Amino acid sequence: MELSPTTKNALAALVDRVAEATQDYPKLARIFRNALLNTLQTTVQRKEDGTTFVITGDIPAMWLRDSAAQVRPFLVLAAEDPELADMIEGLVRRQIACILQDPYANAFNEGPTGRGHQADRTEMTPWLWERKYEIDSLCYPLQLAYLLWRNTGRTSHLDDAFAAAARRVLATWRTEQHHETSSTYAFERSDCPPTDTLPRDGRGAEVGYTGMTWSGFRPSDDACTYGYLVPSNMFAVVALRQLAEMAREVLGDAALAADSEALLAEIDEGIRKHAIVEHPEHGRIFAYETDGFGHHQLMDDANVPSLLAIPYLGYIPASDPLYVHTRRFVLSRSNPYYYEGKAASGVGSPHTPEGYIWHIALAMQGLTAAEREEKLRLLLLMADTDADAGMMHEGFSADDPASFTRPWFSWANMMFCELLMDYCGVRVRTAGREVPAPQGF
Repeated sequence: MELSPTTKNALAALVDRVAEATQDYPKLARIFRNALLNTLQTTVQRKEDGTTFVITGDIPAMWLRDSAAQVRPFLVLAAEDPELADMIEGLVRRQIACILQDPYANAFNEGPTGRGHQADRTEMTPWLWERKYEIDSLCYPLQLAYLLWRNTGRTSHLDDAFAAAARRVLATWRTEQHHETSSTYAFERSDCPPTDTLPRDGRGAEVGYTGMTWSGFRPSDDACTYGYLVPSNMFAVVALRQLAEMAREVLGDAALAADSEALLAEIDEGIRKHAIVEHPEHGRIFAYETDGFGHHQLMDDANVPSLLAIPYLGYIPASDPLYVHTRRFVLSRSNPYYYEGKAASGVGSPHTPEGYIWHIALAMQGLTAAEREEKLRLLLLMADTDADAGMMHEGFSADDPASFTRPWFSWANMMFCELLMDYCGVRVRTAGREVPAPQGF
């Protein structure tokens, strides 16, 4: 993306503000500037039709989840910079078009190029890079549309196409509440690790009805062990609440608002009834996954949505005892993907080698921390584990940060930026990030 003088000035002013607030730690501002410019100049592509295509960095495809997270920090400048607001609106429009093409796909090509995983046994088209169904891939575009409205006052993106895509999301989530009896979705990939395909002829492990909505894959793009992915269902509750607000206040669509609120109530009730377990050490906590038959996956993954991210998503406050207990579990050896090493401690993922911590998880740990000192500690830890790249990685060895995956990772870069902005008191405007705990907790 070519930057106008206005955008360059806005970015420079933001970098200067951050540098002044962290003048004792100059490396933080250097990484901040690198990450902002790297994302805008290497991953953001403005198109002649007014839409925006955002690649992850090392793969020439657009993930609905990643692209929303990559532009989120720019919302703080969008109210005063029409170019950045146009860029984000263009992304929302592109995401809406993608959902209308196929709500089950997680990653899209720039056009009908036929690139990506065309040999997968699912309903592939030349527009799709990959068709791993993930709840969060539908949550992120709804939330980005909401945040653009709340941060800039724009409503031009909340049009008939947006309303049609929103109804498509509702229909998909309702179908997947009854995955065993109503869904036709299946996914199989050959010659791959087990985490890249679904068992049972591509249907995934069997589930019972809970009120939650089913997901084939996690935000890591790894297959779910059990089909009800709890953090993603929490995100769906929040996204539906935001959709109801847009439907009522902007679209004037009372039926869409009512349908959104009815579905979020069902999903929320399913979380409360089926996703809370008694842990022998940490007390009542949220499970990461469940199946409706009493089985639970007790873990957390670095990718967002995660259990660690619950208050960041806006599901319940960080002060809620259920989150306090869950956070203590996540940041302990009880979580099989919490790693402690000579250089760092933090949450990793089965998506990367054992013992590898993710910068995304460290950023989320900071964003959900109550103490400013803890935010600074995690920022400095992220800067100290960049292997002198000046940008963030996907995962790195807890013992040796010079061993890492991805020389730079745009999503991780922008999570670093969001944490540093948070530390400096510069935050994306979110209505009701922390909301009262749902009844029954």
